[in-house]
Amino acid sequence: MDTSPIFTDDTIVFGLLMLALGFVFITESIKTGFWPKFYKIVPGLFMAYMLPAVLTTAGLIAPEWTTVSETGEEIEHSTNLYYVASRYLLPAALVLMTLSIDLKAVFNLGWRALVMFFTGTIGIIIGGPIAILLIATVAPDAVGGVGPDAVWRGLSTLAGSWIGGGANQTAMLEIYGYNQAKYGGMVFVDIVVANIWMAIILIGIGKRNRINKWLKADTAAIETLKEKVTLFSEKVKRNPSLTDLMIICTIAFGTVSISHLCAGYLAPLFENLVSGIESVTTRNVFTFLGSKFFWMISIATIIAILLSYTKARNFEGAGASKFGSVFIYILVATIGMKMDLTLIFENGWLITIGVVWMTIHALLLILVAKLIKAPYFFLAVGSQANVGGAASAPIVASAFHPSLATVGVLLAVFGYAVGTIAAIGCTILMELAAVS
Repeated sequence: MDTSPIFTDDTIVFGLLMLALGFVFITESIKTGFWPKFYKIVPGLFMAYMLPAVLTTAGLIAPEWTTVSETGEEIEHSTNLYYVASRYLLPAALVLMTLSIDLKAVFNLGWRALVMFFTGTIGIIIGGPIAILLIATVAPDAVGGVGPDAVWRGLSTLAGSWIGGGANQTAMLEIYGYNQAKYGGMVFVDIVVANIWMAIILIGIGKRNRINKWLKADTAAIETLKEKVTLFSEKVKRNPSLTDLMIICTIAFGTVSISHLCAGYLAPLFENLVSGIESVTTRNVFTFLGSKFFWMISIATIIAILLSYTKARNFEGAGASKFGSVFIYILVATIGMKMDLTLIFENGWLITIGVVWMTIHALLLILVAKLIKAPYFFLAVGSQANVGGAASAPIVASAFHPSLATVGVLLAVFGYAVGTIAAIGCTILMELAAVS
């Protein structure tokens, strides 16, 4: 069946995404009338995410589509925009946003950041089996299946994705041998539920002061970091020359180039080393080390942190982090276009399991944040470092302040490291819940 959207040319689709972003920023800059009231409720970052989703839902654009050849063969197509944004613009954004970072101040954010990250991990681990038990009471067939078709095996891939990332998800597919013909359904649940949760988090960012007041949160460390970066930015602020802009691009994309080059060597090297491990379980625990994306993000972040100790950090005064924010918004738009809102109503029970699962994750985060008086920033970033990984965590972190993007990346790297081990624990519990 032909599922082509109206526009399939990436050049045109990118233009539509930029028009959507332009609409958000223009309306957000209006100081009177309807729009100021609207953006008090709905943050601009959420709109940057949702408008592309509306374009996809309306059939104007699509992340993937199928055409039928003259011989009746179905041909799969996809846009390259998300790949470009996540592989080129994301590491460039991380570099530019990290140039002015005070790493000591980041570590001074304290223990609450790690507690909220691991709370998010535990929420995913226990959320899966609880969701299975709850859904089984009303629809036992929805959590049934035997052998490779067992639903718990498919849900193991969600656990891998929601604690670590794509590499961990693939590892869980290999470990538990879920029927690959049905795997697409689990990927679909992953995209829908994770994107719904990210949308809720983005809405919460606009209400963070009210949320922090309810949590009785201690935001002193975060405010200190933001103030340090802001003061430094004001101190070195200048009207950027063409030379400044070119050097900023050199720093950003030179680092992207180096990170891709190194990742191209390191990923195959570690993939070979890991494949030589005799124990299947141990081998799959370290599968993420064979991911080029993992190494690319890690190397870009390390280079950015090293540059923050050099004179390169002075380019923050020429607008380095603003360029980084532009790249982040483009990435948000490409993530948003993955979401077809009508698909929420398909695969009903699997979506329900995912929603219940994510709700347990969210409730545990809220409970612990309330108990330890953690700011909403730690809740949001701790969650996305698990559920969204290195692509989403810096987006959410930078929405609070560009200087905080690095916090999201550092926590997301934790997610890669513990993703498969934690997902195996979750899957053991889900298997027990499914057969009970």
